[in-house]
Amino acid sequence: MNAVLYIHGKGGSATESEHYKPLFPDYEVIGLDYQTFTPWDTGKEIYHAVKELNGRYENIILIANSIGEFFSMNAGIDDMIQKAYFISPIVNMEKLITDMMKWANITEQELESKGVIHTDFGEDISWEYLCYVRSQPIKWNVPTQILYGRKDHLTSLTTINDFANNHQASLTVMEGGEHWFHTEEQMAFLDNWIKKLELATV
Repeated sequence: MNAVLYIHGKGGSATESEHYKPLFPDYEVIGLDYQTFTPWDTGKEIYHAVKELNGRYENIILIANSIGEFFSMNAGIDDMIQKAYFISPIVNMEKLITDMMKWANITEQELESKGVIHTDFGEDISWEYLCYVRSQPIKWNVPTQILYGRKDHLTSLTTINDFANNHQASLTVMEGGEHWFHTEEQMAFLDNWIKKLELATV
């Protein structure tokens, strides 16, 4: 028996995994409702979940959405994952944090001094988080497929291309796609993307 593990993004939940069950009829599809929200803590949650699944299933496919992908890449699970599907992934967290600092007109000196700064656009920017990201370069050696929306406001196409090229990942771009794939058209594109890739491996 094989398993699919779904890791949701910010504001999501494990129940989103239900969407993927028809796409993987021969797999046990499981969603992880992680309870922490930092790469060092959430990475541990994901690691323990994958380790437990690894003891019960022959192969594990990872589907990760947005920041769920970033947390997964910090979990040290490479050797337990057969392949991965990343949807609107955050592949360069340092760049995203520094971009948000520019949007909020925050300097590194201010952030270091205050520790955490709340922004007008609703995000808390943390000096500890930024330092962690800089000290933990991403290591990811899993065969990976990436779905990216051309209108993604968090990650540029250049950034996503750099990651794909450096990690031998395959990239699919939806011209009308956003960071949050949620419209009927976007979800149909996502479903067809997975179906085609799964058929290609049969």
